[in-house]
Amino acid sequence: MDTSSIVDSKYSFQIPYIAKWLVISALLAVAIGSANAFFLSTLYRITDFRESHRYLVWFLPIAGFLCSLMYWKFGNGSEKGTDLLINTIFDPKERVKFRMAPFIFFATIMTHLFGGSAGREATALQMAGAISDQFSTPLRLRRQDRKILIIAGIAAGFGSVFGTPVAGAVFSLEFYRAGRISHQAIFPAFASAILADTVTRLWGVSSESLRLAAPPPLEPLYVLFVIAAGLAFGLCAILFSKLMRVTSGFLARFIPFAPLRPVVGGVVVAALVLASGTTRYIGLGSPLIAEALGGRVPVQDFALKLAFTVLTLGTGFRGGEVTPLFVIGATLGNALAWILPLPPELLAAMGMVSIFAGASNTPLACTVLAFELFGSGYGKYAAISCIVSYIVSGKRSLYAAQLLDFKEEKGETPKGFAEETAAKPAKKTKKDEDTARAIDPTGTGASDAGEEEPTS
Repeated sequence: MDTSSIVDSKYSFQIPYIAKWLVISALLAVAIGSANAFFLSTLYRITDFRESHRYLVWFLPIAGFLCSLMYWKFGNGSEKGTDLLINTIFDPKERVKFRMAPFIFFATIMTHLFGGSAGREATALQMAGAISDQFSTPLRLRRQDRKILIIAGIAAGFGSVFGTPVAGAVFSLEFYRAGRISHQAIFPAFASAILADTVTRLWGVSSESLRLAAPPPLEPLYVLFVIAAGLAFGLCAILFSKLMRVTSGFLARFIPFAPLRPVVGGVVVAALVLASGTTRYIGLGSPLIAEALGGRVPVQDFALKLAFTVLTLGTGFRGGEVTPLFVIGATLGNALAWILPLPPELLAAMGMVSIFAGASNTPLACTVLAFELFGSGYGKYAAISCIVSYIVSGKRSLYAAQLLDFKEEKGETPKGFAEETAAKPAKKTKKDEDTARAIDPTGTGASDAGEEEPTS
């Protein structure tokens, strides 16, 4: 029996699909990788400038007011940030407005220039989401392709801003729908993330390198210590989420006019900087990560960084939570070395990714992140602590629009998702069945229930 014709008919349709998304991924990579290179280089320069002009922190309340006023008056939905991108993935109706990209860029730069404690991931994700969705109209992409387009854009944004393309791809597949991964978007996500990271590096911009001594071999007794550390990281993730929610809710209740809320946070942060006499806990906090991975740091560092971050982001400043969570996790892990018989740099590396895993419900992405940042020796420890932190943190998430499995079971799905999954599927042709087998070789369909198939 001649099987060549069967093989050709079964797999030839994949070539247009791969070619299409490879071209789209290349376009996204050039645009998003270049945007992130410009963002990172600007961020590094203004951080150095702030450190040499520390009086700028006194202008933080004014910067917060002006940026919040910009969003309040001209945002037109952009103020929803990453949650808007998640909602668009679930229900892609209106195109994400391009203004989200320059707005979040400007607001983040202002936060860092004047001394707020914030990160960079939210900026990268929102810039990437806004840029990627602009391609949907000229490329005439259909509804399902727009979902994949935004996921691929987010993969490019995360992967290139942290220099971790594989973690970026996994994060984009995991963050919007905890517990399930869309196999339809795997190739575009990985292609976009890897190519975007390459583009950013070609511009001569890269993230901070982390070099650590080899960790001890993972022994059964050590697993118990890692689990204990994971419990602490999960509890810290809960604390961070609660404080963010309580702070923003309290200010919204007593200060109805949103642009005034960052003024309160800016005054408090500036006063704390003056009282402490240090800028150690503002900005990205990257030096704290280096210290925690290289030796001992004061045990109170994690609590102070947490407080500065909540006072910044919880009062309405723009930036990101991930890098501050890296700092909080690294310094908390370092502090745990006083009570757990593990090297401080190992606990710091575990904490750096584990608190983020618990706060964002992305344990797989954070495990991959550890492997990319620290190597396989540290990755095995981090995998355990990330999973434990994720389990401990439970229903809480940095992203209000994130779909969790328990929500789906109770019928609490994002707007538009219920209608999509409830729709009666169209009759499938033989070509459709071949496409489905290629995308989901197992035939279970478990990871993408209710989603349309990508078109080629």
